[in-house]
Amino acid sequence: MVYYSSMKKFISFLFSLLVIAALGCAAYTQTPFIKRQIDKVRGMYYVHKGDKAYKDMRLNKAIRYYNLGVRYFPGHYGAWYNLGNIYVAYEDYYSALHAYEEAFKHNPKMMIARMNYGVVATEKLGNFDEALEQYDEIINTKRKTVSIPYIFNNKLSSKENKAIAYYNKGVTYRMKSLYENADWELQRKYLAQAINAYEKSLEISPKRYDTLYNLGLAYHISGDYMRAGQNYCKAIEAAPMNYEAHFNLAILLRRLRHFEESYDEIEKAATLVIALDKNDTSVQYVAMMMNDISQSLQHDEEYKEYLKILQKKEAYKKQKQKENKKENQEVRVVALTDGRIAATAELDKAMFESFGVCPSKHYFEPPEEDEDF
Repeated sequence: MVYYSSMKKFISFLFSLLVIAALGCAAYTQTPFIKRQIDKVRGMYYVHKGDKAYKDMRLNKAIRYYNLGVRYFPGHYGAWYNLGNIYVAYEDYYSALHAYEEAFKHNPKMMIARMNYGVVATEKLGNFDEALEQYDEIINTKRKTVSIPYIFNNKLSSKENKAIAYYNKGVTYRMKSLYENADWELQRKYLAQAINAYEKSLEISPKRYDTLYNLGLAYHISGDYMRAGQNYCKAIEAAPMNYEAHFNLAILLRRLRHFEESYDEIEKAATLVIALDKNDTSVQYVAMMMNDISQSLQHDEEYKEYLKILQKKEAYKKQKQKENKKENQEVRVVALTDGRIAATAELDKAMFESFGVCPSKHYFEPPEEDEDF
């Protein structure tokens, strides 16, 4: 009995010794793995500190913590992405591109990092080909669609990402065309590629103001005035309170010698930049161009006739106002604050109804084909 008990203790001791030896051997052979896990935990800690500093807008501290985080845990694509955004805020665009590139290197389907890379590369550094490469990656990346009714649906977001990527691709090609002033053929080629990209974006998201406006602008620059007018009008109908489409349509109509409509559109653009409290530069630019339009047409006989008609309309309007005994009882749709137009509900409604209409639309409709008899 004593012998059996001693053997049992010896076997138990031997087993414990073997377990300790095995653990020691594992620790020795798996040292790199264990070190990686420790570094990963350490990196997550610094990223957490960076997130907190970023949320509190302590950007310098966030940069330090995020850089420590990715030093220990290089695969943390969220930290790289946030670093990219902070570098953009500090206008350190090369560092921003590096951070975004690291983000989508570790997560190739991180579309927002690719999108931001493309925007910065195009608009800040003029690296057009690099931007186009990222937009094509977004367009060509296939993602599994997940749809849980009333809870989650990534199908719509994937489509919207493609629409935005096509739009940004169009912007990139249009900007690329501006660098080819000495080569009209290349300029036309890039404008055609911009138009193609905008149209593909509209196939996905047909009522997006920015795309419609920029498509009109691309056609305008390329000399296709009919399609330019069509898309300016669609942009106005999509977002009546944005002045750019009104302004460009006014320029186009002046070129086509439709003076009355041109004057109306430039007047709307001028009203919008003031009423919507645009910056002083925009106000001055629109006012300057409005004056330029007026000056350039002063010696045009047809325009002079239009001015006479306009003056008669104004005189008639004033006469009607004098005759209106209930003028003081009418609801004011325009309120003035410090000499500026202030927004009211009535003003919003009136402006939307007036500004959302494109009276010159019929000029840009294709002619009806004669029926064969």
